[in-house]
Amino acid sequence: MLDKNQLLRFTTAGSVDDGKSTLIGRLLYDSKSIFEDQLQAIENTSKKKGHDGVDLALFTDGLRDEREQGITIDVAYRYFTTPKRKFIIADTPGHIQYTRNMVTGASTANAAIILVDARHGVIEQTKRHSFIASLLQIPHVIVCINKMDLVDYAEESYNRVIDQFEEFSSKMLVKDVRFIPISALNGDNVVNRSENMDWYQGAPLLHTLETMHISSDINKVDTRFPVQTVLRPQSDEHRDYRGYAGRVASGIIRVGDEITALPSGFTSKIKSIDTFDKTLEEAYAPMSVSITLEDDIDIGRGDMIVRTKNQPETSQDIEVMLCWLNNSPAKPRAKYTIKHTSNDQKAMIKEVIYKYDINTLDRNKVDKDLKMNDISKVKIRTTKPLMVDPYRENRTTGSIILIDDATNETVAAGMII
Repeated sequence: MLDKNQLLRFTTAGSVDDGKSTLIGRLLYDSKSIFEDQLQAIENTSKKKGHDGVDLALFTDGLRDEREQGITIDVAYRYFTTPKRKFIIADTPGHIQYTRNMVTGASTANAAIILVDARHGVIEQTKRHSFIASLLQIPHVIVCINKMDLVDYAEESYNRVIDQFEEFSSKMLVKDVRFIPISALNGDNVVNRSENMDWYQGAPLLHTLETMHISSDINKVDTRFPVQTVLRPQSDEHRDYRGYAGRVASGIIRVGDEITALPSGFTSKIKSIDTFDKTLEEAYAPMSVSITLEDDIDIGRGDMIVRTKNQPETSQDIEVMLCWLNNSPAKPRAKYTIKHTSNDQKAMIKEVIYKYDINTLDRNKVDKDLKMNDISKVKIRTTKPLMVDPYRENRTTGSIILIDDATNETVAAGMII
């Protein structure tokens, strides 16, 4: 039965000390998803720190620096299963200097849990994380108003946060927003209903996660096959074999389909679809296969095989919503390596069109300097064409990263508009 469960990937985000790690620890602890040896180790660490009970945050803060400082630094992934669903959790840091980690953790999420301290309400980091969730088009957002025990479980505090969040989020594209009042420390409305907040008639967090509808984020219509490598076996048996290997990014490919190789524009038909041990009649995302064509045309790594009647945009100038991740600011007209599917090219930021003011969501067209955590709309020019789709239509072919050639650091992540 468990093997047939749907998998839900969700991320947690919020400001420092809003209780993200404690919430995940409570989810794991109350749903009995912790091994005995793990529990024993956490209990021992909690005693050494002088805690009366179990420090639930330690279930996710696995790095030594995190445990010593009592903060979350890296994205911590945790897995657990209930009778109704499997889960992958990405616990992301709350510190502003680690906002880039939130982008990483949220990039594949089906849902985002935004934690808000009931005492402080919606603050800048709440807005920043919510805006990133909106940009990444996470379909479900659950706003957990935490630490309700510190405001005497008052419904007024809960309603105040809802009003603040709805006023802010009205400018964002979020399809489904839900609000749950919780106390992660005491377990109120996390796995079990709270007896302290009988005024709340909604479901606890775990039940919400178990019953939430998940739609596939894979584009099943537009056939996109980025070529990773060309297979030319040297054995006598397969000497004439020329296969184009890669992972199907979206859509379905079938034997006999009329295809176009981009950016060259040469056309052919699919002769065979092969895996390591068998031949297929069709393949679909995200399968990894090797394709042979009826015609011998020049195709290499970074090219893309698509259906002739359904092609992406091919361009050297693209508009991108960019999140700057690096400590060092962007260098004017500096050259970077852009990674898009299997295609690596040299690129430069041609123009910063505007930056977002996270607090107001206003567009700043005056300040064009890109610094860490800035979110902006930019024009990028590449040395060779990229085959792209808008991010809202295809996550795989609509996303890019920029790498600094000098340091080899990933400096930015972007969504193609």
